[in-house]
Amino acid sequence: MIYVVGIGLDGASGLSESVLNVIAGATILVGSDRHLSYFPEHPAFRLILGDLTETIVAIRQQLTRWESEKKQSTNNYIVILVSGDPLFFGLGRLLIAEFPSEQLTFYPHISSIQLAFNRIKIPWQDARILSVHGRSMETLIQALQQGAEKIAILTDNLYNPPAIAQLIKSLDLPSRYQFWVCENLGGKDERVQQWEIESLKNQEFSSLNIVILLRESALGLEPFDLSKIPTFGIPDQLFFSYSDRPGLMTKREVRTLILGELALQPKQTIWDIGAGTGSVSIEIARLFPDSTVYSIEKTAAGTTLIEQNRQRFQVNNLVSIHGEAPEILHHLRSPNRIFIGGSGSNLSEILGICSIRLSPGGVIVLALATIEHLNTALNWLDQRKRIERSWSYRILNVQLSRSVPVANLTRFSPLNPVTLLTISHHSLFA
Repeated sequence: MIYVVGIGLDGASGLSESVLNVIAGATILVGSDRHLSYFPEHPAFRLILGDLTETIVAIRQQLTRWESEKKQSTNNYIVILVSGDPLFFGLGRLLIAEFPSEQLTFYPHISSIQLAFNRIKIPWQDARILSVHGRSMETLIQALQQGAEKIAILTDNLYNPPAIAQLIKSLDLPSRYQFWVCENLGGKDERVQQWEIESLKNQEFSSLNIVILLRESALGLEPFDLSKIPTFGIPDQLFFSYSDRPGLMTKREVRTLILGELALQPKQTIWDIGAGTGSVSIEIARLFPDSTVYSIEKTAAGTTLIEQNRQRFQVNNLVSIHGEAPEILHHLRSPNRIFIGGSGSNLSEILGICSIRLSPGGVIVLALATIEHLNTALNWLDQRKRIERSWSYRILNVQLSRSVPVANLTRFSPLNPVTLLTISHHSLFA
């Protein structure tokens, strides 16, 4: 038999009497130098857990030797000492792959993640738990961009707390995170501390650490200095966004392309249909204060965000409209430009009303995230051109990546691809 025992930094004192009895009877004791040091008087043969492949081979050879010598019994067994819970990002997964399950028995200890959340007194049943130990940061980047509320990270020497802090700063996130570093949990030199991300650059931490990220509430309602905000291309994190989906907005790089495709001019009327947080509307309203922007959103949460963003950026030429297209469009002033960022299942109907209400020489731009919506729009265009040949269009497929630091290196992290369909019924593209 192989008994796999989880152990904490408090050593043997943190183990139950029954588990200590299992360890006491071991013929072979396997573990790191630190784990073996907790049992200095143990008479068993000691096998240092270094190279995993070599250790597995040594264990298998010993089991085979016992079997061939007819000595395999309850008096001869192996105990492997590991940290925390062996089946939680631990050695247990490898052992299950290498040995029959009936040959293995696990005695888990409290995991470091469990200790970390209890130290900072935060419920953790809904936490996103990740390991970057010997892995890439891709899953962490995805969790941050999705705005996960609680993230626990098992680190290593390369992807340590300063490297994670640098990554967060580079991602231009719409949410802020509390940054906790929990070191040597359960040991005499335990340290649990919240840090400002900007102060982590030159800090050093114990190699035994856990990073806990807690998403904070949205930006406060207080005004900020508009003179420091770029006229064009507002950073994503300056917008109020959905609390449960903070990354759900038209990204800054895509917004700049949309505004270019709209071919905006002063003193126009613009519809932003399915405006979401109103980020596109805000950009247009700030660039053209003598234009009127109707920001149309069917959800109450979205309408609230649009109004909060309108106040935050102090744009008075933006009119927030709570209603569902296409019905609400009949009540608005005819537009010179239309942007459709969200349409649900009513895209053909929305395009039909837009084509009727659009002023001569107008432009419609759609941001499409799926092939099905692009196909719907192109089918509508094909039917429309049979009636009125003056309609023309062009398609721009946008696939962008932002640079992110990976320890002392840099890699690209892709944004979701978007297709921009620009429609006009005059010779704008000739």
